[in-house]
Amino acid sequence: MRPLTRFLFATAALLAFAGCVEIPDQPPGPRAAAPGGDPRFANVDDRDRVLFEYRFAASSMRAGNFDDARKLLDDAILRIGGVISGPDEAARRARGLFTAEREKTFIGEPYERVMAFYYRGLLYWRDGQPDNARACFRSGQFIDGDAEADTYKGDYVLLDYLDGLASTKLAADGSDARTRAEKTAKHSLPAYDPAANVLCFLEFGPGPRKVAAGQYGEQLKFQLSPSRVRSATLSLAGQNLHFTPWDNLNFQAMTRGGRVMDYILGNKAVFKRNANTVGDLALAGSAIATDNAYKEKKRVVTDENGRQHVVTDVEKDQGSENTALILGAVGIASKIFSAATETRADTRTWDNLPQYLSFAALRLPPGEHMAILQFFDADGHAIQDLTRRVAITVGDPARDTVVFLSELKR
Repeated sequence: MRPLTRFLFATAALLAFAGCVEIPDQPPGPRAAAPGGDPRFANVDDRDRVLFEYRFAASSMRAGNFDDARKLLDDAILRIGGVISGPDEAARRARGLFTAEREKTFIGEPYERVMAFYYRGLLYWRDGQPDNARACFRSGQFIDGDAEADTYKGDYVLLDYLDGLASTKLAADGSDARTRAEKTAKHSLPAYDPAANVLCFLEFGPGPRKVAAGQYGEQLKFQLSPSRVRSATLSLAGQNLHFTPWDNLNFQAMTRGGRVMDYILGNKAVFKRNANTVGDLALAGSAIATDNAYKEKKRVVTDENGRQHVVTDVEKDQGSENTALILGAVGIASKIFSAATETRADTRTWDNLPQYLSFAALRLPPGEHMAILQFFDADGHAIQDLTRRVAITVGDPARDTVVFLSELKR
């Protein structure tokens, strides 16, 4: 084998091997400043800050630390707006073929951003600001409306229902929002009661998690875990409130429609595959051209002693050699581009979201009320280890009492 041929094949083999090795993580990015010296953010990269704010906010909601959740969600929502509308350098880099998805600033899939606005809406309502709560619910529906498929645009039942309920309590017309909710709902919805002063929001079941799929890990898919809870009942003051799923985040994640980054990742995978194929063909052509560039001719010579020998001469075809070099360069460059193209989907996940969202409202007089919360499985059997007592304090009659209930622990 000619030296040039050996070099080209050795380089191709090296690149092929490199393409099978996962590229190590990039060096850590800048650390997020810990708000108020919050130790939870001490080791968090700035590009991951929103993700951790999402997670911490959900945990704080479940622990009843609503002030902390409010602070975290406000910062996360502010950052979401900055990334979407501002010149975010990490977001620009993420659109390149050679930048890993994990390098971009995390803002989450549409269903994750919707949940940030949903939680913030509950907190606004809890603080006596149903108008701001309604704005959050409308923002959530707008985010969900980014889906490409019309079938799945703005199809959260609870967001529309709460939009209409807030309007009704503000002495406005909430019928249009309620009509939208009814079209999407798989069950009958309770009539609005402007005098209902206790609003109970319930979540249960484990939410979706992201995984990478496809030949190059370019497809974003979801791992779904079944929920053992399918319904719940809150019993107090001689009343039984029944909770069934209004919205399913697993469904919302799976039917979010195409997003821009999905399209870019698809192009990345096509580019990687095509570049690899071009590299193989170019290197093979280079090898053939190399062999054609050097032609052997045999001739018989007589030495000084009168003995005859067969001598092999090599004639070089400069045109074929140049072709071999060009094809070799193209092949190596294509292999390099293929190996360097980052296609793996971003699987960072808001991993403590619920699967199901539900709601009920009732009237209660001011004071302390003790309730029993029970969860039920698909067969209607009570799940005894989840049964708990809930204290509901109805205070200021001028504003609604918001009760946040969750099956999830963290």
